[in-house]
Amino acid sequence: MSVIDDLGAEQERLEGILSGLDEAQWVASSGAAGWTIADVVLHLAQSEESVVATVSAGDLRTGLGSVTGGTVDERVAELVRRERGAPGPVFGRWQRARRAALAALRAADPNRPVAWVAAPVKPTTLATTRLAEHWAHGLDITGPLGIDFPDTERLRHVAWLAHRTLPYAMTLAGEQPAEVWCELTAPDGASVWHYGKPEAESAITGPAGAFCRVAARRLAPADSGLTVTGPHGVTALRLLRTYAE
Repeated sequence: MSVIDDLGAEQERLEGILSGLDEAQWVASSGAAGWTIADVVLHLAQSEESVVATVSAGDLRTGLGSVTGGTVDERVAELVRRERGAPGPVFGRWQRARRAALAALRAADPNRPVAWVAAPVKPTTLATTRLAEHWAHGLDITGPLGIDFPDTERLRHVAWLAHRTLPYAMTLAGEQPAEVWCELTAPDGASVWHYGKPEAESAITGPAGAFCRVAARRLAPADSGLTVTGPHGVTALRLLRTYAE
């Protein structure tokens, strides 16, 4: 399956979970500080609307691009604050937006980068970031509600994104980018995913789920159980990310 197909599958899983929530669950606190479950879904809707705008019209001035000043997190929080609404309409908005975004990504020229938050990206990379965000916010939704949300093989995309953005993350933190070899055990407990060059001086090894949670800032490196070696392993794990700041 393509990453766009996997994005659709991740969204369908989340849609099934959200369809079963009652009013009290929708307004309960999520794992995202200061946001309810409805706020998280609103953010996802706003983000998917931005995907449609940039892919279909080359315009990121709507949605995520409509708020200026401050950090990315501050702009995102402000956009949610402006448009908070009742759970029903928020859920419907996300459903429409996520389907429109999938259609736009599938129809896009795969070789033509589109504008996004930190820099232009190709449609498949944008789909990967959207999958990573839906997965991470899926944790924010299901964790506090005690809903099962098992890791799937789709995490290979999230792990790839985290490894791919390491040079960016290290540069942003004032560190010299360095090669890091990642050897991660897949959710099936048997397969192993590899990223980078095996001859790299530094390495991160362990469960892919832990690696992805650290990158999504849902798990502290010290609590991850991941093993780091080499001169840059500790720094790489600390700076690991799946999103722009």
